[in-house]
Amino acid sequence: MNVKRKIKLFILKLFSWVPDKIMLKIQYRIKTGQYLNLENPKRYTEKLQWYKLYYKDDKMAQCADKYFVRKYVKEKGYGDNLIKLLGVYDKFDDINFSRLPNKFVLKSSNGGGGNAVYIRNINIKINADEIKKLKKYTKNWLKKHNIDAGREWVYCVEKPRIVIEELLETKELHGLCDYKFYCFNGEIFVINYIYDRKLGKQAKFIICNENLEPLPYYRKDELRGDIIPEKPKNFEKMKEMAKILAQDFPHARIDLYNIDGKIYFGEITFFDGSGYMTYEPDKFDYILGEKFILPLLRKE
Repeated sequence: MNVKRKIKLFILKLFSWVPDKIMLKIQYRIKTGQYLNLENPKRYTEKLQWYKLYYKDDKMAQCADKYFVRKYVKEKGYGDNLIKLLGVYDKFDDINFSRLPNKFVLKSSNGGGGNAVYIRNINIKINADEIKKLKKYTKNWLKKHNIDAGREWVYCVEKPRIVIEELLETKELHGLCDYKFYCFNGEIFVINYIYDRKLGKQAKFIICNENLEPLPYYRKDELRGDIIPEKPKNFEKMKEMAKILAQDFPHARIDLYNIDGKIYFGEITFFDGSGYMTYEPDKFDYILGEKFILPLLRKE
């Protein structure tokens, strides 16, 4: 975890006593420059804050957990699309690194936003010094979170775990590409195509329609992509999978990978960017918001 993020989390912890509704309004104003309207939300980012506060479904907490979501995916018929699980642990000292491959991905079961992830992609045997550093790096991963920085209740679990998965690798020019399907009531509206990713640093980002055709909208906090995404041959199967995994929720982002025609499940996210992203042009925030029909605001 970088120093800047450590300072940020320390400050947020100091204000953990502030009620969620007030804290979300403060964070929203600071991060987006807008005033948060929870009584009559119109923007997608506003509705995500409402979603955090007022829509509580235990299945969301299950699907936000990097380990328990596997059961949900299997129940939906996509067990074969899960990344190979190498182990799940309650304690770091229980991990037997001698039994792991040289390359792997280690993550906290309740980590969100790409946080609490360690990717080991070197093909040499791990040594005692690296294990010691890794233990220090993960020392806070198993602590119960009473308050999440973005007040995302799904990550406040009783017993977080360390999950280790196989590292997905590809020889494609742009690396491992991430297809993020934004689904509303089980229907895909847009897809974020992510490539040239450097975890924790940057990635190139293209907002596409459901046919993977680039749209003239951009995230201000992401690097603009400048390629035309190539549609996988089994792209329709990816869309079908995303719809089925999202069908139980008013809104969910389903992340998938595709390597040589093999579809892999990434994760399910309910509060994209914690609802603090900004778009260019700004109207896209409203366009997404129109598709996000909040449960208590449905028109019968």
